[in-house]
Amino acid sequence: MTQATQTQTKPGFAPTFTHLVSKEGGVKYPLKALHVCEETFSPLEVAYDYEAIRNQVSRATIEAGPNSIWRYKAFLPVESQNPIDVGTGMTPLVKSHRLARRLGLKNLYIKNDAVNMPTLSFKDRVVSVALTRAKELGFTTVSCASTGNLANSTAAIAAHAGLDCCVFIPSDLEAGKVLGTLVYNPTVMAVKGNYDQVNRLCCEVGNTYGWGFVNINLRPYYSEGSKTLGFEVAEQLGWKLPDHVVAPLASGSLYTKIYKGFQEFIKTGLVEDKAVRFSGAQAEGCSPIASAFKEGRDFVTPVKPNTIAKSIAIGNPADGYYALDIARKTNGNIESVTDPEIVEGIKLLAETEGIFTETAGGTTVAVLKKLVEAGKIDPEETTVIYITGNGLKTQEAVQEYIGEPLTIEPKLDSFERALERSRTLERLDWQQVLV
Repeated sequence: MTQATQTQTKPGFAPTFTHLVSKEGGVKYPLKALHVCEETFSPLEVAYDYEAIRNQVSRATIEAGPNSIWRYKAFLPVESQNPIDVGTGMTPLVKSHRLARRLGLKNLYIKNDAVNMPTLSFKDRVVSVALTRAKELGFTTVSCASTGNLANSTAAIAAHAGLDCCVFIPSDLEAGKVLGTLVYNPTVMAVKGNYDQVNRLCCEVGNTYGWGFVNINLRPYYSEGSKTLGFEVAEQLGWKLPDHVVAPLASGSLYTKIYKGFQEFIKTGLVEDKAVRFSGAQAEGCSPIASAFKEGRDFVTPVKPNTIAKSIAIGNPADGYYALDIARKTNGNIESVTDPEIVEGIKLLAETEGIFTETAGGTTVAVLKKLVEAGKIDPEETTVIYITGNGLKTQEAVQEYIGEPLTIEPKLDSFERALERSRTLERLDWQQVLV
């Protein structure tokens, strides 16, 4: 981990978040560790004073801010003058050339959170916000229910912040994600069950022990960190919104918060209003939101996950209903792809753009390809796909499908024989493709 830098806040900064509010019914709550409305049972989210934000920020003040998510501090639910800053955010927005040509697109961009700090996934964004808020609320022990990436981020950023940490994961997670959590020396509970079972256990633990669970009682604050993926794309496109985005769907929170981020930039005059189409990507083995979309339902039926895309394998997505609403009202789509298509998506992104993504990113690329082939993406549209995690974490998913190195003797003739074999195999592969 690189040496952390403390955010320098401009004089006159005042928090702009005012209360929590239920997504259904608009019931107001104080800014505490709460996440469900007692009257409507709907999720709570953070409300802001957008006039106050307008008075505090401009494009120039944002551009002059730290090279991290905290350049958007006025849009985030923290009070601290020095939030936890480990360099999270401002990841590359890559203009695609080779992948775009392969798919027949003219304006394709890749938002690459596979290189995010400190743990190589977008979860570093949400955890930085959640743990800053956890400290403000007085928590000394933090926790999470995780399919891997969130456990990595929570453990790493808790270590930096000096917080005790205990995380809960399904016991069948990929080895890279388990190691990527244990190295920070938290307590790790590997639960014999899927993510939804892990999450239910964590609700009980949270109620019993009073810990700060980033994606349970701290969820309204935590989820706001995903808005920065919308903010950054708008800024990196020259303070313009794209025409179309494609993002992975697990709980649905990331997807809905990117949408909220775009809307907040419009409300505060930082970008011009524009219709942006939102499309979502799920693995066929855990596609409750995609199934509801295809069947025209406004409710999501929980499923039991069975896919290699474990990082998005949430069978009972908390924000599924809201993801459906956004896809439909923006004229977007929600699609699912098979595990073999996910592997091909990982390989396609790697061999065309040099970006190695985990299975969630493979799902997104595969869905992008499927939407293009179905004529659901205009080749002229400025399209942004979100790559949310690094492939080094899920090597098992592609290990059997990428071949092996050519082992040779330290002699020129051995090299030349191997090179010829390699070229012969390439010709055979291309002949199979053409057939």
